[in-house]
Amino acid sequence: MNKRKLVLVGNGMAGVRCIEEILKHNADLFEITIIGSEPHPNYNRILLSSVLAGDADIRDIVLNDYEWYKKHQIDLHTGQTVTRIDVETKRVFTDQGLVVPYDDLILATGSLPVILPLPGADKQGVISFRDIKDCEAMIEASKQYKKAIVIGGGLLGLEAARGLLNLSMEVSVVHIFENLMERQLDPVASQLLQQELEKQGIRFLMGKQSEAVLGEERVTGLRFKDGSMESADLIVMAVGIKPNVELARQSGIEVNRGVMVNDWMETSLPDVYAVGECAEHRTGVYGLVAPLYEQGMVLAKRLCRIDTPPYEGSVVYTKLKVSGVDVFSAGEFMDGAETRAIRVHDEFSGVYKKIMVRDNKIIGAVLFGDTSDSNRILQMMRSGSSIQDLKRVSILENRSAEANSGNDLVAALSDDEIICGCNGVSKGTIVQAIREKGLCSVEEVKQCTSASRSCGGCKPLVANLLESVLGDSVVVSRKEPICGCTTLSREELVAEIKEKQLTTVKEVMFVLGWKETEGCSKCRPAVNYYLNMIWPEEHEDERESRFVNERMHANIQKDGTYSVVPRMYGGVTSPAELKRIAAVAEKYNVPMVKVTGGQRLDLLGVKKEDLPKIWAELDMPSGFAYGKAIRTVKTCVGSDFCRFGTQNSIRMGIDIEKKFERLNTPAKVKMAVSGCPRNCAESSIKDIGVVGIDGGWEIYVGGNGGVHLRGAELLCKVKTEQEVLEWTGAFLQYYRENANYGERTSQWMERVGLTAVQAVLQDSEMRRQLNERVDKALSVLRDPWQQIMEDKQASRMYEELPVLT
Repeated sequence: MNKRKLVLVGNGMAGVRCIEEILKHNADLFEITIIGSEPHPNYNRILLSSVLAGDADIRDIVLNDYEWYKKHQIDLHTGQTVTRIDVETKRVFTDQGLVVPYDDLILATGSLPVILPLPGADKQGVISFRDIKDCEAMIEASKQYKKAIVIGGGLLGLEAARGLLNLSMEVSVVHIFENLMERQLDPVASQLLQQELEKQGIRFLMGKQSEAVLGEERVTGLRFKDGSMESADLIVMAVGIKPNVELARQSGIEVNRGVMVNDWMETSLPDVYAVGECAEHRTGVYGLVAPLYEQGMVLAKRLCRIDTPPYEGSVVYTKLKVSGVDVFSAGEFMDGAETRAIRVHDEFSGVYKKIMVRDNKIIGAVLFGDTSDSNRILQMMRSGSSIQDLKRVSILENRSAEANSGNDLVAALSDDEIICGCNGVSKGTIVQAIREKGLCSVEEVKQCTSASRSCGGCKPLVANLLESVLGDSVVVSRKEPICGCTTLSREELVAEIKEKQLTTVKEVMFVLGWKETEGCSKCRPAVNYYLNMIWPEEHEDERESRFVNERMHANIQKDGTYSVVPRMYGGVTSPAELKRIAAVAEKYNVPMVKVTGGQRLDLLGVKKEDLPKIWAELDMPSGFAYGKAIRTVKTCVGSDFCRFGTQNSIRMGIDIEKKFERLNTPAKVKMAVSGCPRNCAESSIKDIGVVGIDGGWEIYVGGNGGVHLRGAELLCKVKTEQEVLEWTGAFLQYYRENANYGERTSQWMERVGLTAVQAVLQDSEMRRQLNERVDKALSVLRDPWQQIMEDKQASRMYEELPVLT
């Protein structure tokens, strides 16, 4: 039987998701061709902001790699744009001369960014934020320029602004309205959001209407209609998108704002369909992923001749993907004459929640600061269930706080409640897949059901669901290979290394059957770390398996120079050290000397060939500012100088830093000691924070002041300085032995829980054993700068290469 020829125009999320559904229903029905304008396989456009923010690599956001197309015998043509559809002969033509016949044609041409028609908008340095190319352009610009303006205070604009901030640019957001995200947030939530982002460093120019882009060839600033101006080296326009309908229009397909479709995603021409941002359904045009996927699922069943309810529109909702800010919005959110609202506003904890009600049904919601109930509220909106019999405020009570655990919360959900809103995957679907297909990990659930495949916000719920279904066996079942080179999880790998007495990276990969004989950039550093942790005395550190900063023992900067941070125990230095640092900086023309957040001095802009000479003349140990290791111990002045200090925080900080310096850890570890609960050393957001109290010390763990802000949790209270060192050593070693490589203490604590860690460390015999092992690891460590200066062979890697003529 001849297969029907199916052509998809557009290689984006909506169209390819429809193809995935078709393959799932009947993989033999169509001969499939996909044509996309971008030179990439299908990727997750939602996560571009994560790439810009530095939380993900472009490779990390690829949804289907080239192997996937090959596996499903899909004829993929990237970097080609369909320019014409001949509806009479049923063929499509591309700008590179390709002609492809079709029986069924899906238009998924997406949308185009809106570029304001300002004078000067064509200057260099004015870009949109829509695809990988734009993302790369912004990253590249941040290497040369300092100041950026983002025009547009909507969802995309704020994500772009936060990403540029992460790239060390000064960022101003220009918005024509007085409220941010005015299409999703009411004025109260908008103000809370603006205040939070201002704390992060973004400047806002509200109520400003742009008039002209300034500059000659390249942008130098922006002028507004009120006559004021703002300077800029880069302008990002994030003011909206419009459906890309030109191909459809030229082909005689009915077009309004978007390509007009009915409830089956059929256009005005037979056998031609449209899904995604290019489609207009019942006057609605969607720019969010969940509706696009819902459209794709209906069309897939229609093409496969499977009975399905029609697509009748979507409940739209959105979450802001900016670090440290939890915002959720769905449906109607502004007060009106025919609506009533239920509100909770806790100004102390920065939480604001509002749900809108009409005829005893929830029709919208805004959540700020705590979005844990967003899935439940969204499900109530979708089901249209009456809240007449519910206690009003109870709808906004945090069920997760009341539940004994996340498992209790997810267990209480009904089977039809949606776990993954982006992909429309219900609890029932996931539970069925776990039971019938033996799924044991979040990754397997993602591969099988698509849950957590898009924004990833539902991963914790999926994990809880796994635990809820599998019970105690989940500890064994939650297997995540350390990378694609092996099927072994971290636990299995560590066990194999111990059992088989493996001592080198090469040996591990050979004996344990690595798929790639040399491993990859993900597994090589991890294996090297595990070997060091297990055999501290026997294993010789493999420099070639470390990341570049650790190989060079200095932080490489974006201009190719390095930074040097000598160690200053507890943030304390001396006039003699300061004189040496100043003399070195002058002698080697160091362009900047900066005080770091960890109370040390950073020599920035050092040439590679000068590194060993600078280390020798500084005559100070490495501060390990580049490594997955103990970094620094920040201190306040404590009882020696402070009127409020109850303990000698400086002495305590120096003792901790000297005791554990150079210790390799799964990820960087930052510490702090505060002399009193006023907490001037910011101990509450460190991996380990020690706080002096009357008669003793409090030890906090698992804090993080970085991208994912997290307050540390109280591990214990002790009376003496020796106990502080004992508990700190035990915690560090337990973390070293049990965390995944690359996992910060904050992530590890969230995964294993404070109670589990306390249960181990409260056992004095266990603390003794852990301290014995950490002492053994510390006993073999030497200062790397000193080692390189003594090793002529190692020093050669810093030498300047001769110029060949």
